[in-house]
Amino acid sequence: MANLEKGNPKLINAWAFYDWANSVYSLVIATAVFPIYYESITSENDGIVRFLGTEFHNSTLLSYSLSFSFLIVAILSPILSGIADYTGNKKKFLQFFCYLGSLSVMSLFFFKDVETLWIGIVFTILASIGFWGSIVFYNSYLPEIAEPKDHDRVSAKGFMFGYTGSVLLLAFNLIMVMKPELFGISDPALPARISFLMVGIWWMGFAQVTFYHLPNNVFHKKPEKDFIFKGFKELKEVLKSLKQETSLKQFLTAFFLYSTGVQTIILLAGLYGKKELGIDTNKLIITILLIQVVAIFGAFLFSRISEKIGNIKALKLTIAIWGLICFAAYLLDKDNKYIDLQFYSLGATIGMVLGAIQSLSRSTYSKLLPDTEDHATYFSFFDVTEKIAIVLGTFIFGFVGAISDSLKNSIFILAIFFLLGYIVLSFMKRSHLTSK
Repeated sequence: MANLEKGNPKLINAWAFYDWANSVYSLVIATAVFPIYYESITSENDGIVRFLGTEFHNSTLLSYSLSFSFLIVAILSPILSGIADYTGNKKKFLQFFCYLGSLSVMSLFFFKDVETLWIGIVFTILASIGFWGSIVFYNSYLPEIAEPKDHDRVSAKGFMFGYTGSVLLLAFNLIMVMKPELFGISDPALPARISFLMVGIWWMGFAQVTFYHLPNNVFHKKPEKDFIFKGFKELKEVLKSLKQETSLKQFLTAFFLYSTGVQTIILLAGLYGKKELGIDTNKLIITILLIQVVAIFGAFLFSRISEKIGNIKALKLTIAIWGLICFAAYLLDKDNKYIDLQFYSLGATIGMVLGAIQSLSRSTYSKLLPDTEDHATYFSFFDVTEKIAIVLGTFIFGFVGAISDSLKNSIFILAIFFLLGYIVLSFMKRSHLTSK
């Protein structure tokens, strides 16, 4: 079909629809159903499992697996994005990682017991690589499908689509998991495994809308045969230009600092609620759903706020709220009779700024990019920054919790990263953002 022109509503909706397709992974697999299923399958023998001839605690093995996947993406994405920018075949890379992720998620259906633990771990790693790898190339399309003045709204639309789609599928999956008899299922483990199949089919199926409309090779590049070497050269050129882009470096620094807090809270909020506050599993799941629903409105609201006060001020506002969230979580007392209501309120507040900070971060970065054709390579650095922040944040969270025997201290430490991110953003010049 003929390529849709930049700014075309159909093109923008098709791009945003990939969020609808892939966000079910981050909610159902990474956050809600799979961790609970994994814990139930591996809880015998005090949670001690064997993998590759070595004994691990089940939660430690899962954590190491995810960290390994983040490391792989951090290493591969700048290299592959350099090749993609040089050859112009960005959509093919997006498709490859999408299919890797969705097929790996479907393979989790065969993870039935500790004897098939290797299936759970291997395909958890591959699914994570597929998801995060595809995000690099997906994000890099933003400057090519929308004008800078529309980046905030378009980025927010993607997150709104993602939160909406993932909530719908998760709600259905949870009904199936909690009430299997309604579906004529007697095996209590089968609903979760069916959920994994549904996530993979949903992800791959709805992604076809995006693939059908997104252009490939926007700049009509004709690569030579030695594209791998040329891809490395492309990466080197972007690295060199980053040194000269002061505002971009400042933003990436701030993004790294506040992402250390944001991503750690997203990944470990459930653990904090369960272990530190004694919130039961059903209420944790309700809180997860609440966060996703409120995040839809948060992304929309702050895209409008950014139009009024600018990206940097809007980001600083969300960071300040995240800092307050850390202090509020630190002050929560599990013996308080209203602890459930307080935790729900905290979850709603997280939702309000979760979609906002993710959407604004993506659109602000796209506005700061120089006039370039190397969008995938530049966005790979954005992605790598976030992955390193995840590794640092989760390590600090676990380390501080271990030496102090309290996750409350871990939450308190995260507030410092939000403060530092706020300070770095305060030194950024804002004129070029408001002029676009």
